[in-house]
Amino acid sequence: MTQLTADAAASSQTVRRSLFWVLGFGAFGLAFSITTTAAYLPPLLHRFTESGALIGLVLGAEGVFALMLSPVIGPWSDTFHTPMGRRRPFMLAALGPLGFCLLLMPFMPNLWTSTLIVLAFFFAYYVYEPPYRGLYPDLLPPSTYGRAQGIQHVLRGIALGAALVGGGFLLKVWHAAPFVLAAFVTTAACAVPILLVREDGGHGRVFEGVGAYFKRSWQILREEAEVRRFLLANAAWEGTFAAARTFVVLYVLDGLHESKTISSELLGAVAAGYVIAALVAGRLGDRFGIARVIFFASFIYGGGFLVAGTATTWHTWYFALIVPVAVAGGMVMTLAWGLLFKLMPQEHRGAISGLATTTKGLGLLLGAPVAGVAIDLARPYLHSTDGYQILWPVCGIPILAAIPLVYHMMRIEPTGKPEPTLG
Repeated sequence: MTQLTADAAASSQTVRRSLFWVLGFGAFGLAFSITTTAAYLPPLLHRFTESGALIGLVLGAEGVFALMLSPVIGPWSDTFHTPMGRRRPFMLAALGPLGFCLLLMPFMPNLWTSTLIVLAFFFAYYVYEPPYRGLYPDLLPPSTYGRAQGIQHVLRGIALGAALVGGGFLLKVWHAAPFVLAAFVTTAACAVPILLVREDGGHGRVFEGVGAYFKRSWQILREEAEVRRFLLANAAWEGTFAAARTFVVLYVLDGLHESKTISSELLGAVAAGYVIAALVAGRLGDRFGIARVIFFASFIYGGGFLVAGTATTWHTWYFALIVPVAVAGGMVMTLAWGLLFKLMPQEHRGAISGLATTTKGLGLLLGAPVAGVAIDLARPYLHSTDGYQILWPVCGIPILAAIPLVYHMMRIEPTGKPEPTLG
């Protein structure tokens, strides 16, 4: 398979579609790795501690790395001119540590060594992600952002389903099996865009300094009002996603007192809804407006979480409610980055991708720990679910709170947005 360039993508519809899939494999690998970690690390950590707050803090530490690394790695990748390109050198540097940390994660003997390996994994993850996100607006025309994100999230949905459902069955066989599989799958998938995408090269490396990159990111945050609105909404979406994925398995096992089989089936229904959303969201977004689709889907997404908070026992007919809510959530998560690509000035693609990953980090930093504390506090009052019932209202409120921000972006999206020059 030959390397794919932006010029080739622009000149050939067939190659452009191939480029969508090649780029999407990076998201597949990232989703597989983070889903395995978020879903199956808590049961492993549960061997060392029963505190939901402590488990939430370990998983929520991901947000620290997103907050600290992304504002530097993102703008650095805008200026890192090498013969290999700007973005891919960072992705290559992160590839080995991603796989290695996943491989070691289940073999740690106590909470503290497990935490150290998890932190190293998060470091590598956020060296890879901001430059990877910056490849999309670098290589694709704006008219394809919705479709490109749709294909990316089809692959993300497949990764979610494979990691959640397959990992659940593998966990029964051997506690380390989901992580060993994730190590190899992640390394292979994340290598695809590194190997098969060609960027415009350069012959000089530019590093302006950590302080300069933080200053540039802060300047963009101050001056780009629509980007700022998106970042706030993105923090809400990512915080909800982090809280749900961290505690959903424990909710089923300890809250509803159901088997790992039920857990795998529920996660499979969520993944199916996510894939359905990914298949249709891109075309809907390109036709009707990305923000408009996110706006209407958010009511079902957030409202569904509030309704889920009333459940105290498991019933099979819940699948009829889970799938539509998963489809709505998949719509929001699929189209979010496509909306950002429409709002970002061309010269700051890497920096704004880094900022978006930073606000994702804010959501991660708050989402899982807040949900963990809420579960601990609710435990004396929600005996039937051991406190886990409170998880779903905690997830639903941020989604609904972000709707006014999306409404404003929906109003300005059809006319586009001029790209101001920063002084």
